[in-house]
Amino acid sequence: MTKTNIALIVAGGKGERMNADIPKQFIEIQGKPILMHTLEVFYRFDASMKLILVLPEVQIDFWKELCVKYNFNIIHQIVAGGQTRFHSVKNGLEAVTVPSLVAVHDGVRPLVSIETIGRSFDAAEKHKTAIPVIDLVDSIRQLTETGSQSLDRNVYKLVQTPQIFDTELLKKAYEQDFSPLFTDDASVVEALGVKIQLVEGNRENIKITTEFDLKIAESFM
Repeated sequence: MTKTNIALIVAGGKGERMNADIPKQFIEIQGKPILMHTLEVFYRFDASMKLILVLPEVQIDFWKELCVKYNFNIIHQIVAGGQTRFHSVKNGLEAVTVPSLVAVHDGVRPLVSIETIGRSFDAAEKHKTAIPVIDLVDSIRQLTETGSQSLDRNVYKLVQTPQIFDTELLKKAYEQDFSPLFTDDASVVEALGVKIQLVEGNRENIKITTEFDLKIAESFM
């Protein structure tokens, strides 16, 4: 059966580290809220793709007002999130009702490239899993009981989104009980004993969580 592509955009930020009056995903950058830029990237990649936006229930009405204010007309389905990111993704998956490849993406990563999305979907088509990663450029150290020790940065990767999985696999993974060890979707799927396929990400694909990140994103845009 032919599978469709679905993007599940998760945005549950409160803006606390941004020192902002509104949640970070709604902060305006280059003339529109960050979250609109993020949705537009996936629309440009595939205009026929189903877009599912997961927001805290208390933010949904405000988002709808923003869509009117900025004349944002990209069609998307809105789902109320849960207590944690894990539960928000789980809620979003309930809106996925057809065989598909689901790309779970952070709402505050508007600088993901079309190429990164494409590479990730291509890999997920073959392997049922795909996550974008980039190399570390800084030296890293591990804290120990006696101090710290240097590690080989070449055997570590920085993980980004979108993280893309076969629907059946991802839904099965999210049937597991929540664990604080679930830091992203890949860790949830990996808990089933499934191998995660890595693909090349793009360095600009930062997660905007601080005022400094916002300045970097504005510079890139």
